[in-house]
Amino acid sequence: MRARLLPLLVVLMAGVLLALGFPLAVALAAGQQQRVVVDRIDDGARFAALAQFVIDAESSMSSGADERRETLQHELARYQELYGIRVGIFRRDDNAIARSPSWWELPQKGEGREAFKQALAGRRSHDPGQVWPWQSHGRLIVASPVVLDGDVVAVVATESPTDQMRARILRGWLLIAAGLGAAMLVAFGAALRLTSWVLKPVQTLDAAAHGIATGRMNSRVAAGGGPPELRRLARSFNEMADNVEEVLEQQRAFVADASHQLRNPLAALLLRIELLALELPEGNEEIASVRTEGKRLTQVLDDLLDLALAEHATAEISLTDIAGLAAERVTAWRPFAEEKGVRLTGTGRSAATGWADPIALSSALDAVIDNALKFTPQGEAVEVSLSVEGDRVLIVVADRGPGLTEEELLRIGDRFWRSGRHQNVKGSGLGLSIASILLGAGGGSLSYGKNPPHGLRVTVAVPRTDPRSESPVPAGWKS
Repeated sequence: MRARLLPLLVVLMAGVLLALGFPLAVALAAGQQQRVVVDRIDDGARFAALAQFVIDAESSMSSGADERRETLQHELARYQELYGIRVGIFRRDDNAIARSPSWWELPQKGEGREAFKQALAGRRSHDPGQVWPWQSHGRLIVASPVVLDGDVVAVVATESPTDQMRARILRGWLLIAAGLGAAMLVAFGAALRLTSWVLKPVQTLDAAAHGIATGRMNSRVAAGGGPPELRRLARSFNEMADNVEEVLEQQRAFVADASHQLRNPLAALLLRIELLALELPEGNEEIASVRTEGKRLTQVLDDLLDLALAEHATAEISLTDIAGLAAERVTAWRPFAEEKGVRLTGTGRSAATGWADPIALSSALDAVIDNALKFTPQGEAVEVSLSVEGDRVLIVVADRGPGLTEEELLRIGDRFWRSGRHQNVKGSGLGLSIASILLGAGGGSLSYGKNPPHGLRVTVAVPRTDPRSESPVPAGWKS
């Protein structure tokens, strides 16, 4: 979930910062250029005042007109020498009154000509187009009118280089970029903390839910962090888990007590049936049927008691010789298989270790092998093979019985479920359920499949590494 939430937050924050950064960069560039334009307008006003004296002296045929022109030319030359800005005063017909350098002329088109026309119309200056740092030959032309007796008689024009202005804009942009980068790092760190704060309760809740789903009914969530909504959810989860655990404990206690309490009346009933059979003729079919059903009911009660104990027991996991244990169970069941006329063989690896409860694994293997021998006809074989795949040790019990259909494979292992085609076979329908519970308590599993051309394959999987170290108790929940 963090992999989806964190990029979304980062993209949103980057969008916000860019939305702020771009206008700020544009405003900085515009501000730098406006400052240059204002300076040129101020300079143009000063030169316009000097030009008024020159034009006024020329119009009155004063003897000091040439001296005033030389003074104006000297001022323009000093200005151009100091600042590197071309400057000139041009009459309405483009003839220069004074200019520096002497060869400079107004452009005949473009922004320079537009500025000249606007100044002739009596405007201070036009708004020149924005100069950007990547424009290596950009120049600013600013024009101001020279007014005499209410009429525009000339124009003061300046053409400024933009190297320094573009350098200042670029430095400002770099500072903005550095600020945005720092803000992005801070925002990213805040997003990490935020997602951790929000998702940590979800992760601990998920771990606790997984623990309950895998049989650790005492898994709980410590509702001490995260948003208030998630803390309420954690408390609700703990209440639900408490209720579920209590209900399951009551169910297990009921099954165990009922099984135990029914054993004595059932034993007494079977004893009375045997006493009654002494008064009846030998081979009475009704008595034989009652005996069979009584024994079956006894088996069901025994299996129910085993199921309740399996659900309540805690697995004692340790490093176990899986190969030796499997070989031992095959040896123990071989006389029973030979009595039925079934070949029971052990194949595969002769050495393999895994983490399991030895007693629980033995009981599970007994249930699986017993089930295979029940349904395997005389003359066929049951094979118990051992292999290692990745991080698991696999014990596969394959029989040559009638097998199960695809639909039946989905139901096998359910409590009290038996195939309609096998109702005449002795059993309670609880053996594989008990085996699955015993294995699950130690991190193992039980799976089923077809064994071509006919038969059933039951795979007992045991982890090769300690499941307790692979799934440590996460911070924030207790067990």
